[in-house]
Amino acid sequence: MAGVDEAGRGALAGPVVAAAVILPPGPRLRGLADSKLLTPAAREGLYARIRAQALAVGVGTVEAAIVDAANVLQATLMAMAQAVAALHARPDIVLVDGNIVPPLALASRAIPHGDALVPVISAASIVAKVTRDRLMADLAGRFPAYGFDRHKGYGTADHQAALERHGPSPVHRVSFAPVRAVVDARDRRLQLGLPGIAAGDAVASTAGFDVRCSMVDVPVDRGAEVGLPGEDNTS
Repeated sequence: MAGVDEAGRGALAGPVVAAAVILPPGPRLRGLADSKLLTPAAREGLYARIRAQALAVGVGTVEAAIVDAANVLQATLMAMAQAVAALHARPDIVLVDGNIVPPLALASRAIPHGDALVPVISAASIVAKVTRDRLMADLAGRFPAYGFDRHKGYGTADHQAALERHGPSPVHRVSFAPVRAVVDARDRRLQLGLPGIAAGDAVASTAGFDVRCSMVDVPVDRGAEVGLPGEDNTS
């Protein structure tokens, strides 16, 4: 049995990351819980234990440019499918946090709030969150003006202020309303000949990014059920 969860769906910048985990039979790892309810130190400790004891761990990453090209639901399903495909063991069934499962050639089941209810999904949520947090720390080194290491790309007041000051970076999701609003405001200023974002500041671009993607056919009514909340998981 594999558990699957994602991290970063509601962020304004950075990738969507999903993880798939197969735990060994026997006593459960102590401390497993929804990653959002754990401190960063607790997540890191559990991440190391999961990596050491899991029978298999797979990770999938979909960059911001593909989130914009395909939409965040499609990107999330892509990342989940990638994570399952990366497992070196084949599970009998895949349990996915949420209301919808990615297209898989395996038995699968969606479990709402599964990250808080099913230990193997909790383990996947921790792996996905820690993996993405580390990626965002790396992006903070590449784009230091935004503070990605602090808010992990979520829409905090600090992040919004940096976004308005510097404009979006290449890893911002310009299809998300707060980022789109900054781009639109900049464009209006340019049209009116008003001062705008300083030249040389980061402006969104897909240059250097592979934006190829394969669309996943999701029925409209099922996609609407998901709701795709933009919760802040910066802790």
